[in-house]
Amino acid sequence: MTSGGGQRTDDGAAAHDRTDGARAVRLVAAALVFGLVMAGATLPTALYGRYQEQLGFGPLVQTTLFASYAVGVLAALVVLGELSDRVGRRPLLLLGLAAAALSALCFLLADGLPLLFAGRLLSGLSAGVFTGTATTAVVELAPPRWSRAATSTATAVNVLGLGAGPVLSALVAEASLAPLRAPYLVHLLLLVPAALVTWWQPETAGSQRRDGGRPAPASAWWPHLLRPTVPVEVRRAFVPAATAGFAGFAVFGLFTAVAPQLLVEQLGVGDRVVADALVGVPFLASAVAQVATGGLAAPRALVAGCAGLAAGAALLVAGLAAQALPLVVVAATLLGLGHGTAFRAGVASVRAASPEGRTGEVVSTLFVVLYVAISLPVVALGALAVATDLPTAAEILGVVVGLLALAALVLLRRRPLEG
Repeated sequence: MTSGGGQRTDDGAAAHDRTDGARAVRLVAAALVFGLVMAGATLPTALYGRYQEQLGFGPLVQTTLFASYAVGVLAALVVLGELSDRVGRRPLLLLGLAAAALSALCFLLADGLPLLFAGRLLSGLSAGVFTGTATTAVVELAPPRWSRAATSTATAVNVLGLGAGPVLSALVAEASLAPLRAPYLVHLLLLVPAALVTWWQPETAGSQRRDGGRPAPASAWWPHLLRPTVPVEVRRAFVPAATAGFAGFAVFGLFTAVAPQLLVEQLGVGDRVVADALVGVPFLASAVAQVATGGLAAPRALVAGCAGLAAGAALLVAGLAAQALPLVVVAATLLGLGHGTAFRAGVASVRAASPEGRTGEVVSTLFVVLYVAISLPVVALGALAVATDLPTAAEILGVVVGLLALAALVLLRRRPLEG
């Protein structure tokens, strides 16, 4: 009896390990697809200088072109933000991949601003679908005991993909005879296996839906506009998370929109590839911070992240004013660490506070705030650059980021989050 009972126990443990192993493989596959889509959103960052040379537009057009991506993100979040709770994660992810492929085609065919704007809008739609839906899907695919690590993984992959885009684009452009076409062709080809992997993934929304995950009727696809409201029980976590996130994503907007130009023209970086690689510094630092702080309780992590953002913003302003490249690199690293720590903690605290069945909706609402942060401040930056100059405009944005981070710290001090 003992040996028989032991055999059954061993078999059960082996089956459990196999199940966890399969879920781990699916989690990694979903994370890679997530990163690929987000990298596509920042491929143009390394190419803005070439587009300027070819088309002759100024900083305001450049920042507006960048911000049109965020308009696409916001449209996806507002129109489709809670759709995955009704029809499932996988159909929405496939829709996002289709938008990413159409975006790449627009850039491949672009010979002027109209197709560039269309490509940016479509890449924004794709990223908007993936930002909320893929974050939730990655967490749901993970074995239960990995739930905290899965949240860190999802947010880290999001940011790491955004940071990898400019670097990959710069490398492919430098090695190609068609620098304004080759990066998008490579991305388009990679989207094919990404679509196959996503089709292979199981549906994960069943535990969130009252119908138990059965295929949704056609009527469920009718979009319900997401209203940017937050349930009362979530607001205590949402407000500081959104304030800190706004500060961090405004910094990322600055780096992905105009940082290569600042590095080359104002800070003496003579190599375009090096300048584009430096753009990835805060993104890499953010991803490292999200993984490294995965075991840190959300309230403490959010405070630490806000402090990092405030200190990094102060160093950035000082570095730009002194035209000191080393100081700007240190500031970028500190800003990235602060962003990653606060971003991971903010998403985790908002997810934990969300009512059952509304997780996708509430997470999407948070990302609405974050993508407003990555667009409006950057457009304001372009307008300020026309009125003054680009370094002065960047310094002003740095001051605003620092003040927002300090405001989040004040909110957390007055109403500390529960552990």
